[in-house]
Amino acid sequence: MPELPEVETVRRGLEPILVGNAFARVEQRRADLRFPLPKNFGERLSGKGIEALDRRAKYLLARLDDGEVLVMHLGMTGRFSIAHADGAPRAKTPKHEHIVFHLRDGTAIRYSDTRRFGLMDLIPARMLASHALFKGLGVEPLDPAFTPEWLAARLKGKATSIKAALLDQRLIAGLGNIYACEALFRAGISPLALAGTLATKSGKPTKKTETLVEAVKTVLETAIKAGGSSLRDYKRADGRLGRFQHKFNVYRREGKPCRRKTCRGTVRRIVQGGRSTFYCPTCQR
Repeated sequence: MPELPEVETVRRGLEPILVGNAFARVEQRRADLRFPLPKNFGERLSGKGIEALDRRAKYLLARLDDGEVLVMHLGMTGRFSIAHADGAPRAKTPKHEHIVFHLRDGTAIRYSDTRRFGLMDLIPARMLASHALFKGLGVEPLDPAFTPEWLAARLKGKATSIKAALLDQRLIAGLGNIYACEALFRAGISPLALAGTLATKSGKPTKKTETLVEAVKTVLETAIKAGGSSLRDYKRADGRLGRFQHKFNVYRREGKPCRRKTCRGTVRRIVQGGRSTFYCPTCQR
């Protein structure tokens, strides 16, 4: 499933197309994705201007001029593509293209989703924070509020693994399996370490906490600059693949030599909470 860097890359690709534009009409080719689409979905969007395109965790938020927010989630196989007004016409409609947003300037934003695990909803902006999709979400890892002090206070006394803690969306919003593995490697922390060991008894940060927070931010920022990671279905809005998968230190590198210059270890794969964890047991202690 696309994680924060992939969603942020898509947001940045769509932002200059959508913001300041308006929906002329919407082609809705089915009644549902993962969940039923809002009643009168196309009609409610037609004529509405887009004032901003934000991201919260793994959700895209198109803020409309009528006070509603178009909430979009890519699921596992959802992707947007941009068709400019001067582009060549297509011979036929792709099988899994479910929604087309026709914009005022003639551009079309096409949404395809093979497995239909994505979602779209219309939510009043004033109700967004309290909505079921968002009310339990934690801090944004790239927000200034995500500090070693903040993290240590919430890890104090936790008996779960640090890997599980990082994947808890109630704690850190948008951080997923790939980037949790990569951040723990950069920080030199074992994914099996107890989360509570990254805080003192009084809930203050340790040196490892400081290193981990810095590693999380660095990994995410580097991945965004690389356009995210393309492993299966993910593509950027302009159709290009992400490049961060070529920079993985541990993810999907089971049995390969550790890339840390001072380490002669081998990357290992284990399963935690039903998810694959990749790490180097030699330098991640």
